[in-house]
Amino acid sequence: MTVAAVLVVGGFWWAGDEEPAGPALAAGPADPGREAGAVAAAGAPAALDHKAKPEAKPEAKPGGPPEARSPVSPHVKPRAKPEVEPRAKPAAKPSVKAKPVPKAVPGPRPSPPPRPLARSRPTVVAVPAITIEAPVMELGLDAQGRLATPPIDDPTLVGWYAKGVTPGERGTAVVVGHRDTRTGPAIFVSLDSLSPGNTVRVARADGKVAVFTVDRVVTYSKAEFPDKEVYGSTGRPELRLLTCGGAFDSGTGYDANIVVFAHLTDIAQKI
Repeated sequence: MTVAAVLVVGGFWWAGDEEPAGPALAAGPADPGREAGAVAAAGAPAALDHKAKPEAKPEAKPGGPPEARSPVSPHVKPRAKPEVEPRAKPAAKPSVKAKPVPKAVPGPRPSPPPRPLARSRPTVVAVPAITIEAPVMELGLDAQGRLATPPIDDPTLVGWYAKGVTPGERGTAVVVGHRDTRTGPAIFVSLDSLSPGNTVRVARADGKVAVFTVDRVVTYSKAEFPDKEVYGSTGRPELRLLTCGGAFDSGTGYDANIVVFAHLTDIAQKI
């Protein structure tokens, strides 16, 4: 008869030469007393308790309280604090020498205005900006006291008011011309296209050329024409160029006048 020894320890069983099996069945043994006796004969604990064993209290070392349990696992070395490398000092910026500020060179001073010229009648008027050059005739006043105009059948002429100052004298000289005629454009057709800074050159009988610089160009209605502003003296040599402007009516003609204001800025020897 073969006797099989059965060892039951901690809820596992092993029989003979077989491999250890899995956990014991949940059901208890049929004979608790017999099973307990068999276990005792094998040298195992007298009773099996599936409850967790209480942790053994640490033995107090003589001369002091028991050591406190370290929160750090004894198998894990505490991480060493990383060594902080000293920050490199920023390289000193090279000293920049301030560049010497160049002294402002004063520009050429504007030349003083020319002195007024003596009286001498004009002979030719030229306006380079609108490419015209016209001979000058003398004009007076008509029966109504208004400034006369050059003859309508010669649109290339301009007229100068002979009872007034001559161009270049102190005061305001007046020159007029037609805008157009029945046959086509006249000498001052583009007068309103002049701008400040353009020049007007007037040749005189004494051989000198009075050079005027345009200050402004204005259109006035004939009903509100400012005689004093246009013809009045400013105390220096000035020039006015006049022609018709505004709307045209076949019965009454143009309803406005275009006026160029200019002052003497130079004396030349040729037109």
